Amino acid sequence: MNTETEEIDRLARAILAEAREESAQIRAQASEKAEAIKRRGEQEAASVRKSILERANQDADRLRSQAVATAQLQARSSQLGSREKLLERVFSEVRKRLDGVTKRPDYDEIAAQLLREALSELRADKAEIHADAATQKALMQRGLDTVTREFKGQYTFGAPLQEGTGVLVTASNGKVQYDNTLENRLNRLEGTLRSSVYKVLMGDKV
Repeated sequence: MNTETEEIDRLARAILAEAREESAQIRAQASEKAEAIKRRGEQEAASVRKSILERANQDADRLRSQAVATAQLQARSSQLGSREKLLERVFSEVRKRLDGVTKRPDYDEIAAQLLREALSELRADKAEIHADAATQKALMQRGLDTVTREFKGQYTFGAPLQEGTGVLVTASNGKVQYDNTLENRLNRLEGTLRSSVYKVLMGDKV
């Protein structure tokens, strides 16, 4: 009887010991898994943190570049604005003084050249000339006869110009015309002159 009880006790102790060992193994494995998960989490967190910092640095660099570009653009725009205002004042002053050209001693030659250019553009053997009073007077003195002989055409004076200095020539009963006033010539040339004029204003050699 005692032998049977002892066997049962021994078996019970063996089962308990095995259970404790298995439990210890389970805890150890669980601890290892937890540690592995923790390390993996720390690595992922470090990777995410690095990625965030890199992105933040990239964004900061981009924003700095944009700020610099914007500042440069604003400075350039301001410079161009000042340049354009200066040029507008210069060309405006030139326009105010264009009628002074008629007081030049060689204005009869200038007037004849204005008419000659207009007739060359129109290529008409009959035309009507519209001019301001000073230009008409200069042409009547000598220029009109000279140009008429050159082009072998019939050219007469029409109504005087109400605005501008120079000539506006019409042909084909007024259907075609060529404006060769000094004001219109300046308008045509202004685009190509602006750069050179600005260089002169800034003291640069052209």
